[in-house]
Amino acid sequence: MLYHAYELTHAALAPWKAACQIGQQINSSPLNPLSYTPAGRSSAAVCEVFNRLTQRYGKPEWQIDETVVEGQAVDVQPEIKLITTFCDIVHFRKSWPEGQEIDLPKVLIVAPLSGHYATLLRGTVRAMLPGHDVYITDWRDARMIPTSYGGFDLDDHIDLIIDFMRYLGPDLHVIAVCQPSVPVLAAVSLMAAQDDPAQPVTMTLMGGPIDIRVNPTASIHLAATRDISWFEHAVVSRVPFPHPGFMRQVYPGFLQLTGFMTMNLDRHMQAQVDLYNHLVEGDGDSAEQHKAFYEEYMAVMDLPAEFYLQTVKTVFHEYVLPRGTFHHRGTPVDPSKITKTALMTVEGERDDICGVGQTSAAHDLCTGIAKSRKRRHVQPGVGHFGVFNGRRWRNEIQPEVAAFIAKHRSQ
Repeated sequence: MLYHAYELTHAALAPWKAACQIGQQINSSPLNPLSYTPAGRSSAAVCEVFNRLTQRYGKPEWQIDETVVEGQAVDVQPEIKLITTFCDIVHFRKSWPEGQEIDLPKVLIVAPLSGHYATLLRGTVRAMLPGHDVYITDWRDARMIPTSYGGFDLDDHIDLIIDFMRYLGPDLHVIAVCQPSVPVLAAVSLMAAQDDPAQPVTMTLMGGPIDIRVNPTASIHLAATRDISWFEHAVVSRVPFPHPGFMRQVYPGFLQLTGFMTMNLDRHMQAQVDLYNHLVEGDGDSAEQHKAFYEEYMAVMDLPAEFYLQTVKTVFHEYVLPRGTFHHRGTPVDPSKITKTALMTVEGERDDICGVGQTSAAHDLCTGIAKSRKRRHVQPGVGHFGVFNGRRWRNEIQPEVAAFIAKHRSQ
């Protein structure tokens, strides 16, 4: 019923949105003398802020068409390399000048299946492109997948990661951003136990909940203290008609976005006030920066309910990975089996989602990896988003990750 109420709310707002769009066009038209007055600019700004707050944002474009490799500009074309039901692999293919192709380390970035599209990692990809051959997991919106295709849970997620690593070959470096740190560590552990030739050369875990008992944050405390039945009744809903995923049980994207925003509600409310002021003052650059951020931030997708619930139970309630009781389809998941893959963890000093120590707990679990093949990096002054995006990521964190990959690639 919650999803239906959301759809009905959007339908009820449609006339108001249409009126605001007309009002914005009229009050910002250069042909209207009022558009040059404070009253006209204020009216147009109110209409635009309302439209943006109530707009549905689709999947953003990658907007990556060029990079610089060793001082040389190279065209880049994102292309789907592998298609599966719930996730694709996107390859950022470089168009090298004839005879000038450079052999770069192959990197798979595993994007989080936690509400936002993989394009949220656009900055992650851009920073990695100059020195790496980059692939990324591109998750599909569950409300667009018919129920006839079956479900998708945490075990399926792990299977998919293993399939992707085998598809991309044995000379692979894998980077897990946030949520997939757990399934990636599990996948590499299972491959190591089988001495799989496709085991990655390096594994970098960034801001992921390996052991949420270490330095728990407020958001993790909330998830850990709610009974699983609460999540089933409070946040799981069925996709309404006419979406292709009609009747599929999901954790809706709009609920996830609500949760994200309420964690820093004052900041988001002030951002909308700032947008209004920028529009009234004619500060186009600041307004465009705001729009670009929120067009990405408010573009969310639904998650398969079974994946979400199994993750909550496995990671936040039972801590099965750090306790050594994790089983994948009946097979024990033992990180100590990993010996051939080098391990790096990256954490943000001010991360309010995954506290410092939760990701680096992987080092204690991976006892089979030599100390010389482990690297722990805690970045001062950054929160969760800054671990994989922004200035500190580009200038300080990414060079550390690149150096780690280069060091162990040559061994």
